[in-house]
Amino acid sequence: MVPIDLSDRHERVLRMVRTLAADHACCVTLFHVVQRVPVIAMGELDGFYRRLVQNADRRLRQIARSFKNRGMDVRTQVRIGEPAIEIIRAAAREHVSLLVMTSHKVRRNRGARGWGTTSYKVGIFSQCPILLIK
Repeated sequence: MVPIDLSDRHERVLRMVRTLAADHACCVTLFHVVQRVPVIAMGELDGFYRRLVQNADRRLRQIARSFKNRGMDVRTQVRIGEPAIEIIRAAAREHVSLLVMTSHKVRRNRGARGWGTTSYKVGIFSQCPILLIK
């Protein structure tokens, strides 16, 4: 499973996953979480979330073509919620054998800054192996 935020930062992760997947018979799941606005009820923003999910799904399908063009098995999933929680839930539900995701560099001279990131939370709570790409 490859959780991506659809920014330009994910290209390095996708290259690594294409290399890993080419050497193994596996299914790659490209996964994106539309972050929910916590203080507003879901029903109040249905149209807003629907557009975000449609856009994310379209972008994931475009990215998936680079895997399909190489004959790889690839799926896409979009969820709404808190990213770390949804990634962990999906990995457990789908019995994911490896999570591959991007991470930022944590600098030693900045104390605990950056330890609350999605990749940090997923790394701590995930029940499956995780490969962080910087």
